[in-house]
Amino acid sequence: MGVLGMGGLFFRARDPDALNAWYREHLGVGAGCAAEDTGDIDEWTWQVQGGPMVFAPFRADSDYFAADKQFMINLRVRDLEGLLEQLNAAGIAIITKAEWDSPETGKFARIHDPEGNAIELWEPPVN
Repeated sequence: MGVLGMGGLFFRARDPDALNAWYREHLGVGAGCAAEDTGDIDEWTWQVQGGPMVFAPFRADSDYFAADKQFMINLRVRDLEGLLEQLNAAGIAIITKAEWDSPETGKFARIHDPEGNAIELWEPPVN
């Protein structure tokens, strides 16, 4: 197959400019952003580091995220605890549950953007 990975994530927002600014400020995500060691940036793309990505439809009646939302964003992170400290200092509510974490899959936390979209933060286990 010719698919190499995700090329983008597009979703509707009541205020796209404000939501874009929130993602840039708090998570370093969006056009013109780049993860460590990814090289040059441009105004249209977000340069990411290669690594695992889960692509998984959920059952329509799943309670893993809000029933009125069609998607949940999962962002792979390094230093989850440090990021959670920054988000907490910015007044962003954080949800953690011990049952989400395991040595096999890593550590997880959840936040929501200003429009109520769930964002799962995932720190994979160190190999």
